[in-house]
Amino acid sequence: MAKQRVVVVGGGFGGLSVVRGLRRADVDVTLIDRANHHLFQPLLYQVATALLPAGDIAPAFRAILRKQDNAHVLLGEVTGFDTEKQLVDVDLADGTAHRVPYDTLVVAAGARDSYFGHDEWAEHAPPMKTLEQAVTLRSRLLRAFEHAVTGDPKEWLSFAVIGAGPTGVELAGQLADLARRALKGQFRGIDPRDLRITLLDAVPHVLPPFSEPLRKHARAKLEQLGVTVMTGAMVAAIDEHGLTTKDGDRVEARTIIWAAGVQASPLSRKLAEATGAELDRKGRVVVNPADCSVTPNIFAIGDMANLNDLPGIAEPALQEGHHVARVIKARLAGTAAKPFKYLDLGTMATISPGDAVADIKKLRLKGLIGKAAWAGVHIAFLVGWRNRAAVLANWGWNLLTGRRTQPIILETVQAVDRQPRGSGS
Repeated sequence: MAKQRVVVVGGGFGGLSVVRGLRRADVDVTLIDRANHHLFQPLLYQVATALLPAGDIAPAFRAILRKQDNAHVLLGEVTGFDTEKQLVDVDLADGTAHRVPYDTLVVAAGARDSYFGHDEWAEHAPPMKTLEQAVTLRSRLLRAFEHAVTGDPKEWLSFAVIGAGPTGVELAGQLADLARRALKGQFRGIDPRDLRITLLDAVPHVLPPFSEPLRKHARAKLEQLGVTVMTGAMVAAIDEHGLTTKDGDRVEARTIIWAAGVQASPLSRKLAEATGAELDRKGRVVVNPADCSVTPNIFAIGDMANLNDLPGIAEPALQEGHHVARVIKARLAGTAAKPFKYLDLGTMATISPGDAVADIKKLRLKGLIGKAAWAGVHIAFLVGWRNRAAVLANWGWNLLTGRRTQPIILETVQAVDRQPRGSGS
């Protein structure tokens, strides 16, 4: 009898946890992803601010699954679903089209940035959702310091981060540390007092999911780092020199980073059209809260799924992935899995190398204790012992010396062709 074919779309926290959860099951698992690596998104901003090398938070799928004989990796982009024939349509890396058959399908395609109907803003305020975007942003940030050496420092050292959730707060804090500690002494012609970092959001507080004492602590610490915090400030326009709020306030910034809204992957709508599933207002597929199913043999998990409105963070995706793996194994054994039950482990955000906040049920941690809790959780969630050791070493080096190991601009400077264009002879 042929083994059951399980196809998993997306190798993020949810998808990878399904694949690894089936490592001892009598199934054939195919993981399909547009990238060849798993991405630990919670630390992506540390790649963008030159603290961590890209490889430390992005191990390759084939390396992760090298000892899992029943797992196969397919590099390509899923374009659609044929639920009647139980096929997944994929465009492969070589440009050819392919159809992958399945008996059980798990879609964990994640989310993408939302500019709230203003996609044109992406030109001047790029997002940071992929490894490529983070490395590009790192070059852009470092180039701003290079430009400040020969240009107007007050102009080039003006930064704005849009979005005051955990990503925005962490990015603003790391950017302040990069400028005032890591690059101190390396750019001798720059006065740190010329640096301007603005963090703004339309919401009334930084870190909206956190308790009020931790929100106040985070804001106070950011302001101590020199970050200007603007809450209740809705962006109305963005250009290459800055942004304007709905109230008419102008923020001059040569470098703007988008860390605000997200929306479900376009595959959410394609899956809903193929299965008749309902989409919520954020474009997420509404799933059965007992087992994350959309149909009896199709599951949706992670940021693209709405399961009792759980937040779009790593922990729900991980737990949903583990649960779906248990459901599949239970069905193979002819038994029923227990209904899904979410264990809330709280939310965390780091502010500086020695300060973080953690909201864990009734615990309100901040400062060094909060930082220790934050570091412990993030190290535990990283994939691979080498990656954990490397990240810890980089954190320790930065904490002790203030220096960063990755202040690298990958793109070289290209000379401008100033030869006059002849009119012919």
